[in-house]
Amino acid sequence: MRETLKDLWNFLRARKKWWLLPVILALLAVGALLVLTSGTAVAPFVYTFF
Repeated sequence: MRETLKDLWNFLRARKKWWLLPVILALLAVGALLVLTSGTAVAPFVYTFF
């Protein structure tokens, strides 16, 4: 996992693709939200956003 993040960071730095950073962070946040709320009573309310 650490190696993947390091490779991603090096790619963003070398290619000057800084606009990808917010996209990646937003996808990670949405993924974490779905994983953390998948087994709770909050899940039906979260899924209505998507």
